[in-house]
Amino acid sequence: MPDALELLKIRRSVKPREMSGPGPTPSELETILTIGARVPDHGKLTPWRFIVFEGDARARAGDVIAQVFAKKNPSAPAADIEFEKRRLMDAPLVIAVVSFTKPHPKVPGWEQELSAGASAMNIVTAATALGYGACWLTGWFAFDRDVLDGLGLKADEKLAGFIHIGTPSKPAEDRPRPALSDIVTRF
Repeated sequence: MPDALELLKIRRSVKPREMSGPGPTPSELETILTIGARVPDHGKLTPWRFIVFEGDARARAGDVIAQVFAKKNPSAPAADIEFEKRRLMDAPLVIAVVSFTKPHPKVPGWEQELSAGASAMNIVTAATALGYGACWLTGWFAFDRDVLDGLGLKADEKLAGFIHIGTPSKPAEDRPRPALSDIVTRF
């Protein structure tokens, strides 16, 4: 396992199309989800949950996405519908982080949504620490109510994102990072 600070310095997203199997073992998945649940959570509200897509569950979710796409785009070519159907098929494991807020006198909804984001980032970092590639993505279907309903989300739930996890097929390329002098001010 890499040193924690070095891991955080070099972590990169791996494109799902650059992933293959194997994915995490059941034990590794439990570790990833445990770390995903260990985030700042003011008020102990647990304003997030996870949906795991592996095996044929990825294809079933793709069917939901493709059906909604086809219904909303009746003149779409078959190739476009097939593309939508394969949205979750590249990586062997996809974890959806579902976000919801609970009324609370001291914990605003925005803070609860940030907790869900922290959960997603912990999942990405845990998968990377275990040697897998990971990528946190959304896309039109992550915000479409018909898709969310088809994936079993409740009316008051949103999707913070889909985290694709698998074995990288090549080294991940880094992207330019901001210079600290451009993003840090002192008060």
